[in-house]
Amino acid sequence: MKADFEKFFIAKSKNMNTEIYDFTAIESKWQDKWRKEKTFKVTEEPQKKKYYLLEMFPYPSGRIHMGHVRNYSIGDVVARFKRMQGYNVLHPMGWDAFGLPAENAAIKNNTHPAKWTYENIDYMKNQLQSMGLSYDWDREIATCNPEYYRWEQLFFIKLYKKGLVYPKVTTVNWCENCQTVLANEQVIDGCCWRCDANVMPREMNGWFFKITAYAEELLEGCDKLSGWPEKVLTMQRNWIGKSIGAEIDFAIEGSDKKITVFTTRPDTIFGATFMSIAPDHKYIQELCAGTGKEEELAAFAEKTKIARQRQNPEDELVKEGIFTGLYAINPFNSDRLPVFAANFVLAEYGTGAVMAVPAHDQRDFDFARQYNLPIKIVVQPEDAFLESQSMTAAHEGPGILADSGSFTGMQSEVAKKAITGFAADNGFGKKQTTYRLRDWGISRQRYWGAPIPIIYCERCGVQPVAEKDLPVTLPPDVKIEKSGKSPLHDLESFYQTTCPKCGGYGRRETDTMDTFVESSWYFARYACPDYTDGPLKKGAVDHWLPVDQYIGGVEHAILHLLYSRFFTKIMRDLGYLSIDEPFINLLTQGMVIKDGSKMSKSKGNVVDPDILIKKYGADTVRLFSLFAAPPERDLEWSDQGVEGSFRFLNRVYRFVQDNLVMLGTTGAQVPVTMNEAGRELHRKTHQTIQKVGNDINGKFHFNTAISAIMELTNTLYTLTAENSDNKPENAAIKEAVEAIILLLSPMVPHFCEEMWERLGKNTPLSDTSWPEFDQEATKEESITLVVQVNGKVRSKLQVEADCPEAILKEKTLADDKVVKFIDGKTIRKIIVVKNKLINIVVS
Repeated sequence: MKADFEKFFIAKSKNMNTEIYDFTAIESKWQDKWRKEKTFKVTEEPQKKKYYLLEMFPYPSGRIHMGHVRNYSIGDVVARFKRMQGYNVLHPMGWDAFGLPAENAAIKNNTHPAKWTYENIDYMKNQLQSMGLSYDWDREIATCNPEYYRWEQLFFIKLYKKGLVYPKVTTVNWCENCQTVLANEQVIDGCCWRCDANVMPREMNGWFFKITAYAEELLEGCDKLSGWPEKVLTMQRNWIGKSIGAEIDFAIEGSDKKITVFTTRPDTIFGATFMSIAPDHKYIQELCAGTGKEEELAAFAEKTKIARQRQNPEDELVKEGIFTGLYAINPFNSDRLPVFAANFVLAEYGTGAVMAVPAHDQRDFDFARQYNLPIKIVVQPEDAFLESQSMTAAHEGPGILADSGSFTGMQSEVAKKAITGFAADNGFGKKQTTYRLRDWGISRQRYWGAPIPIIYCERCGVQPVAEKDLPVTLPPDVKIEKSGKSPLHDLESFYQTTCPKCGGYGRRETDTMDTFVESSWYFARYACPDYTDGPLKKGAVDHWLPVDQYIGGVEHAILHLLYSRFFTKIMRDLGYLSIDEPFINLLTQGMVIKDGSKMSKSKGNVVDPDILIKKYGADTVRLFSLFAAPPERDLEWSDQGVEGSFRFLNRVYRFVQDNLVMLGTTGAQVPVTMNEAGRELHRKTHQTIQKVGNDINGKFHFNTAISAIMELTNTLYTLTAENSDNKPENAAIKEAVEAIILLLSPMVPHFCEEMWERLGKNTPLSDTSWPEFDQEATKEESITLVVQVNGKVRSKLQVEADCPEAILKEKTLADDKVVKFIDGKTIRKIIVVKNKLINIVVS
C-alpha cells in the first residue's frame, strides 16, 4: 500500500506552494448547496435512459462504520458517473429499522426501541450527508414506519388467501438470549447470528411463507443472472438443493405400515443392506410402538437435534445410529433390511428415510463399517472389478449393474429410469424431485417488528385482519423486559379485538414478522415512497425496476438476496410488478480489515469515520476507500494510505491555485500543432480519459482508475516544472487539469466541484457530461519493441507506432545485438506481433 502511494507522490520543492485546501469549508458549502437545491432529486423521465443504483440499506445501529463508508462510496461513484453519462439516475437511501439489533440496544440503554431507532436514523443520516453521497433524500424510507409496514401486512393477507402463507407447529431454532425464533439461515455454527448464543430446538406454532412453491423458478432464475458473482449463484443453487430421483415404498415386516424413501440412485437398490431413518421422523414413534425402543429413540432424537443446532455447516456429525428393532422389506428382491435411526438423515429432506447402499455411498459405507453391516456391490466400474472385502471406500460413480435381477448388465443411467419405471408400474414407487429449500418461518416472539395481521376467533377460527383496518400498529407505550420477552403477549389492549367475520371476541396474533420481510421488497417501494393507494404504483415501478446495480456484502447471499428474489415473484403474481428478478447486476464488496481481522468493537480495531472526516475531509476518506483495493476484495486499513490520499488532493489543489490566472484566460481549443511536451500531455490526457471511463463502467476498477489519474497528475507536474526547457502549450495544460477534475469528480465530488467553479465554470459538475476521448490522440508516437531470437529476448528497438512490417524486419535484422545471435544461422521465419514484439526463429 505504502509503495503504491510513494509511486505517485513527488516530494515538494522549496518553491512549491504548501497551502492545504480548506476541506471543511468546501465540503460544507457543497453539501448545503446540494441539499437546498435538491440536486439529486429524480423523477421519471421516459425520454432519458434510466439507471437504478442501490446499496443495501443499513440498520440504524447508531454510527456508520468504515464498511458503510466503503460500500456507499462505491455506489456513489457509479451513480455520479452514470449521471454524467446522461442517465436519469435513481439513487435512494433508507433504513432497515426493525429487528433485534435496535431492540437489544434499546433494552441495554433503558429506552424505547422507537426512540432509539429514530435518534440513530437522524445521526446516521447526518453522517451520510457529510460524506457527500448523491442520494435522493425525498425517497427516504424507514421500515418501522406504519405507512411502510402496512403494505407488507397487506402482502401477508393476500398471500394467506392464496395459500402461500400458513401456520404450523414445527421444531424451530430458539435463541434464549434473544427470546425469539430464528430461521435456519440465521443459525451459524449452531449459534444465533446476532448474539452468538447456542440455539436450541423447540416445538412451537408459527407462520410460514411458502417459498418452496417457487423453488424451481428460483433455481432456474440463477441461470439468467449473468451480472451476479458466480459464488453467490452457487450458494443459492446449493441452498435450494434440487435432487431428481425416485420415491420407493418399503413394507415393514409384520406390519401393514411402510416407509417411503427418496433416492437419487435407484440403480443401486439391489445393493441396499439396511435402512436409515431420521431420529425425529414423524412416524418413528408410531412405527416403533411396542418394541421397547421408544424412550431410547426419543432421547437419541433430542441429542441429535441439539448436536445439529451446534454443528458447523462445513463439518459432519460423527455418525451414530440406533437399531429400531424394525425390518423393512426391499420390494425388488425381498431382502430383509434392519432399520436404524441415524443422526445423518434429515427429516425435512426427501422423505426423512434413506435406503442404505454402503458399496455405493460413502456415508453408508462408513456407517456399515462402524456397525458391522454387510456391503453388497451392485454397480461395477467399466475399467475394474470390485470385491466388497477389499473395498476401502464406496464406489459412487456410474458403471454396469451386477447382481440386480433383470436389470443386470444395464448402464447406470439407463437402469435408473428402468428401475423407477418398474416401481411406478407395480405401484410401489414413482419419479420424484425434491429440494433442500424449506419454507420461510417468519414468526418472531419480539416486540420490535411488524405485527402479523391475524386474529383468532373461537367461532370462526383463524381470520386475517380486514384490509381496511390496516395497519396493525405496535402500541407505543410499552416496557420491554431485560429478558427481551415481548410485552405484546400480555398486553390486553393490544391482543383483545373483534373477529372481522362474526364481530365476536377475537385474540390478535402477538408474534411479529422476521425483519427480513421488510428488506425483501424495500427496493420496489423506493420507486413510489409517497404512494398511498397501495404498496406500489405500477407506472413508477415499471419505469424504475429492476435495479440496474445492487451493492452489498456477500454475507447476504442466501438470506436477503434469496428472499428478495422470492418476494419479487410474489409481487409479480399479485399484479404489482412486471419483472421476474429484482437486481440485474450484483457487486459484493469485501470487508475492511485492520491488524489482520475485520474491524469490530470487540477486537478494538475500529476506525471512526467521523474522526477521519474531521481530520482529512470526506473526499480523502472516500478516495482512500476506493483506491486501497478493488471493491470485491478485502481492504487492508493503512494510515499511510489515508495520508497519501490527502497529499494527492492537495497536489491537485496547489496546481490549480498556482495556475488560476493562466487556466482562466487560456482558450479551450487545443492547437493542431504542438511541441513535444504538449503532444505528450495531450496524449496522456486522452489515454487517461479512455482508461478511467473503461475502468469505472461496469468493471468498478476504481483503484486502477485513480492510479491513472495520479499518473496524469505526475506527468502534468513533470512537464510543467520550472526547470523544464520544453513546457506544454497552455491549452494542453488546461485540457489536462480539466480532465483530472472531471475524472476525479465521482470519487471526490466536493473537491472537484470547488476546483471546477474556481476555473470559472458556470455549470456544476453534477450537470456536466463525462469527457470524451479522441481515439487518434491516444496513439503513441513511438513504441519500444521487444526483439526475441528463438523466444528469448535479445534486444529492444525504439520505432514509430504502427511502423510497416517490412521496415520493422529490416531494422531488427540490422540491430547489432540481434546480429550476433543470428549470424551464420538459417532464418526460418520472422513473427511480428504488432506494436509489441518481433521473434526471429533460426536453426
